[in-house]
Amino acid sequence: MWIAATALLASMLALPLAQNSWHGPEVAAVLAVSATAMFANQRWAIALVVIAELMLLPTLAPRMMLAPSNLTAAVAGLVAIGALVPGLLAMKRAAAAMVLITGWQRTQSSCRRAHAGLIAAGALAAVLPFL
Repeated sequence: MWIAATALLASMLALPLAQNSWHGPEVAAVLAVSATAMFANQRWAIALVVIAELMLLPTLAPRMMLAPSNLTAAVAGLVAIGALVPGLLAMKRAAAAMVLITGWQRTQSSCRRAHAGLIAAGALAAVLPFL
């Protein structure tokens, strides 16, 4: 419940932000729908929440760091990034759910591979906007 509540808060804070190359409002909408599915006790939704949070992070980070003229956007970005932390900490659980969604046999090796893939995707998504 905590992950779903913070994901919904982050999505509500990110929705009004202007669209950029990462399409932040669209990703925030996916995060809101995924968090709603988590509230409905859908176990698969944790995978979508983490993926949406990984894709929303590059949209929020520049708003927080590069928006000194607009204090409201900077504070909203800071609070939204803080709300993303519980979901990102559940990445291992999301990797296990992602293995089940994709139809792979759930073994320790496949869960580790999915976890490594999520970490790599998150690192790539975090670095690309700054290049």
